[in-house]
Amino acid sequence: MKKLVMIGNGMAGVRTIEEILKLAPEHFEITIFGEEPHPNYNRIKLSNILQGDTRFDEIIINPLNWYKENNIQLYTGEAIVKIDAEAKRVISDQGREVEYDELIIATGSKSFILPIPGADKQGVTGFRDIHDCEMMIKSSKECKKAVVIGGGLLGLEAARGLLNLGMKVDVVHLMPSLMERQLDHIAASMLKAELEGQGMNFLMEKETVEILGDERVTGLRFKDGSEVEADLIVMAIGIKSNTEVAKNSGIYVNRGIVVNDFMETSLPHIYAVGECAEHREIVYGLVAPLYEQGKVLANRISGFEAEPYKGSVTGTQLKVAGVDLFSAGEIFEDGTTKSIMAYNEYDGIYKRILTRDNRIVGIVLYGDTKDSTKLFRMLTKQENISGMTSVSILQSECSASGSSSDDIASMPNDELVCGCNGVTKGTIVEAIKTQGLTTLDQVSHCTNAGRSCGRCKPMVASILEHTLGDQFDASTAQKTSICGCTTLSREELVQEIKVKGLTSVKEVMNVLGWNNEEGCTKCRPAINYYLGMIHMDEYKDDRDSRLVNEKMHANIQKDGTYSVVPRMYGGVTTPQDLIKIAKVAEKYNVPLVKLTGGQRIGLFGIKKEDLPSIWEELNMPSGYAYGKTLRTVKTCVGAQFCRYGTQDSMALGIELEKKFERLDTPHKVKMGVSACPRNCSEAGIKDIGFVGIDGGWEIYVGGNGGVDLRAGDHLCTVKTQEAVIEMTGAYLQYYRETANYLERTSKWLERLGLEHIQGVLANEETRKALNERMDKTLKKYIEPWDEAIHSEEIQEKYYTKHTIKVGE
Repeated sequence: MKKLVMIGNGMAGVRTIEEILKLAPEHFEITIFGEEPHPNYNRIKLSNILQGDTRFDEIIINPLNWYKENNIQLYTGEAIVKIDAEAKRVISDQGREVEYDELIIATGSKSFILPIPGADKQGVTGFRDIHDCEMMIKSSKECKKAVVIGGGLLGLEAARGLLNLGMKVDVVHLMPSLMERQLDHIAASMLKAELEGQGMNFLMEKETVEILGDERVTGLRFKDGSEVEADLIVMAIGIKSNTEVAKNSGIYVNRGIVVNDFMETSLPHIYAVGECAEHREIVYGLVAPLYEQGKVLANRISGFEAEPYKGSVTGTQLKVAGVDLFSAGEIFEDGTTKSIMAYNEYDGIYKRILTRDNRIVGIVLYGDTKDSTKLFRMLTKQENISGMTSVSILQSECSASGSSSDDIASMPNDELVCGCNGVTKGTIVEAIKTQGLTTLDQVSHCTNAGRSCGRCKPMVASILEHTLGDQFDASTAQKTSICGCTTLSREELVQEIKVKGLTSVKEVMNVLGWNNEEGCTKCRPAINYYLGMIHMDEYKDDRDSRLVNEKMHANIQKDGTYSVVPRMYGGVTTPQDLIKIAKVAEKYNVPLVKLTGGQRIGLFGIKKEDLPSIWEELNMPSGYAYGKTLRTVKTCVGAQFCRYGTQDSMALGIELEKKFERLDTPHKVKMGVSACPRNCSEAGIKDIGFVGIDGGWEIYVGGNGGVDLRAGDHLCTVKTQEAVIEMTGAYLQYYRETANYLERTSKWLERLGLEHIQGVLANEETRKALNERMDKTLKKYIEPWDEAIHSEEIQEKYYTKHTIKVGE
């Protein structure tokens, strides 16, 4: 078996590996090095994360168990620094040496940072990976004014996200029009007006020459002498191919790693694919051409005949709420082109099709992009349009919700439906027929259609409906299943477990006909949770079905180390516990000791093999800083010490935390207890908040202090601490029994409605029954750190210092 090594764990590279596995699944022993501490994720959706529409776990394309299932050795958080082409081996920044027969470089790109004074100051970032997103989200909590340099695709998506984070945003652009490479003047003007209406401010035709500030940025200075204030600066002016390791290893590099039509570099047995590769003097930054490259390379490296890669025509869509925009091909007229144009200023719709010799060569659509797939196909296939009228070109027979049955029937099988992932109509139809697919989720999971930008989903839904015919069930097709492995929704899954008496994750998947017999990282943790919620007293937790942090009972950090955060009930500690923490931190050379937002002390940078010893020496309960459970109960000092306090907030906080610690919940839960309406513990933005008043407590629910900031709703007012515990137990149990797995309390409350929840909890018998089930559930939990300390089997399986494949 040949050894195949890939440098880079991004979209283009892993797609190439997927294609290789289809063609020659037993041909290679595969090793992948990824500089980021994550599995392969969808960078196209980073703007959705920044804008608060998506969670990181939702954009993971290939979860950790996929690598294990395909016998791929994955090293995350580890970069290759040298290629020894003579010895055919690579060397990592951790000194690891791995031999190869074939080597793929898929190192991607990085943000282009302007080479100007101050570019290295704190508060300057690019917009290229999840780390950049996290940095912007964190900065938004401390900063108020952001400046985005670059009025192109990424810049505008970043600006929209920063607005959603509550920041005031200026967009600086060198040119007089936005997205000047993709839009003509009319479309650019319409886009600018729409985004100004959303709150963006534009500084056009401004050239940045200096970033102001001492250690941290305070603003920008432009070439014309003017300045603008800023706490955060995002550079989104383009990408730069990541070519250092290739260049240092003697591989020919121009703007990117130069490759031929089969993605071969200047050295034998070494290939390059993706944003790091330069093909015919072009470096592509969009995903569709990179996937085309991956298919060509997969055939070449697997020994199959392949058509050479000849370059790509690309289409662009802006992912900003309230903006419908598509652009492809040529934008500006010359003496050889003619335009077909429609401009409806009242409805905000603009369409311009550029033609040459009776063929479409350019497309700009604003406000109505439902025909983009059809027009893009006509452009890429160079179809002759001489027999069509201008009206039929500008307005196809497609409806806003998709396509008519006649449209789908007449669509050729080789027509590209999903440009991002290179999925044709024929591929989708074949998958529906051979795999028995009945939902949009299943089609996306099976074919990848719609898994990137999502623009093609209406067309995919129409193909599904047309292919199934009389067997099509609209309610089932659009239903949100728990994942692509099944058509079952959360409610259906829970009902099936109850009716059929299913008691294990494996049994659920076998009996209920899972498409993927091993499940995936979305459904396995969900099934495990639902089983534990339903069989509250006898179910044995399937630890290997949990998410990685919960499986390890520690929070994994970006460098592969872990954090240890012991429980401090209500944020209260003792001198003895402080001494223990200090001694452990000193003994194990802990890199970071930090007070957390939940009033605890966290130890960060712990090696996996040191976790059990540290837990034993601390002799403190786990703070569950990693879990879908009760994380913290934040308290103020209360009536015991504060002259404004009306209630004993610390006592209530400690009682709440001791009562509900270790409780499994659909998502993490945080509480806050304030002794008076001054709200020093931020009770108003917690999942559950308690505010002391004269004669009792006000209870607030559904708050969220994260990206999607939400103030809690007033649930009720009670008189005693006992009533607080009773109402909290009933509320939490109702959330446990009715929420979707990974649904925060804020989203759950909005879905069910405050009045509905109040009505349920107002019934004394219902509250009693809910609390009885809660108490029954709480009895089964044991302290996980203590269990690990006293179990050699657990220590050997999860914490020994040996190289494990991701997913184990």
